[in-house]
Amino acid sequence: MLKSSQRLQIKLAPLAGVALLCAAATELSGCVVRAGVAVPVPPPAPVVYVAPAAPVAEAPAVEAEAQASEAPPPLPVYEQPPVPGPGYIWAPGYWAFAPAGYYWVPGTWVMPPRVGFLWTPGYWGFVGGVYAFHAGYWGPHVGFYGGVNYGFGYGGVGFAGGRWVGNSFAYNQSVTNVNVTVIHNTYNETVVNNVTVNRVSYNGGAGGVAAAPSVQERSYAQEQHLAATPLQRQHVQQASANPGLLAKNNGGRPAIAATPHPGAFNAPGVVGAHGASAPPVHATPAVANRNGNHGYGNGNGNGNKPRGGPPPGQMNGANAGKAPHPQTAKAPAQKDKAAKPHPNKAPPENGHRDPETALR
Repeated sequence: MLKSSQRLQIKLAPLAGVALLCAAATELSGCVVRAGVAVPVPPPAPVVYVAPAAPVAEAPAVEAEAQASEAPPPLPVYEQPPVPGPGYIWAPGYWAFAPAGYYWVPGTWVMPPRVGFLWTPGYWGFVGGVYAFHAGYWGPHVGFYGGVNYGFGYGGVGFAGGRWVGNSFAYNQSVTNVNVTVIHNTYNETVVNNVTVNRVSYNGGAGGVAAAPSVQERSYAQEQHLAATPLQRQHVQQASANPGLLAKNNGGRPAIAATPHPGAFNAPGVVGAHGASAPPVHATPAVANRNGNHGYGNGNGNGNKPRGGPPPGQMNGANAGKAPHPQTAKAPAQKDKAAKPHPNKAPPENGHRDPETALR
């Protein structure tokens, strides 16, 4: 009996070896043995490479930051045109840069893109050996603009020319040229400037304004901002195409220093810089407004407004286009004098002030 059992083990040993070899082959070849039948395992699904989507480029800034190797000229001194109507906010003029050199972008009155938003002016800053321009923007607060004293409420920090009261904008008569007979939402608040009074138009570098953003201004930089409006962009484009606004042509005293509306370079109410070589076409000299308040030029820094400002007839923007051209007003007087001279006849009243008054 023992010998029979040993003989059976000897006969089954080769079969056991074959079974072990088949099991090993199954692990290596991926086949499954079912009832003595090898079933192949399906290969894994092929991996399809999908290229990542191309990154979507962000829309370019409304006014791309520019760079220049030389500092911008000093800010010109000029009067502020009167507020053309309720809701307008003042955007001060500044020097922009093009391949032809620096050119002046006139200050102007603009409508904000949203109720409650204020304008933070752009500024030039000396960084890394060059002068870089930081574009202005709209936001719920006025942020850092280099400490540059643009005047008219922009004394270097914040804005004192007006404030939002609910859904209406109120104007500070002490620094804004506003006609209270047309615009009633006003207040009077004395502005005290704590910055050095000068006409420097850039931050940092040799001779630049030494100012850094405060903690509060840094927090304002994190708020929601809107770029310049389409009318503001058009205003800049028109300025860049006007040879008379190039600093090398006007000596830093542009004949179009400020306008009543964006792009209104030839409209009545255009204001020239003090000492400008020639007044702009259709410009009307500035005279005092009805409430005795006046606009003031850049750089005085004391909150007081010198004499000057458009005549009462031009305080309302709706009536600005009705003002007579200075030359048109003189023509009838010359014709009457030639037809019927009179030694004691006084010259006709034409509402035109002496040019020297306009430049004060």
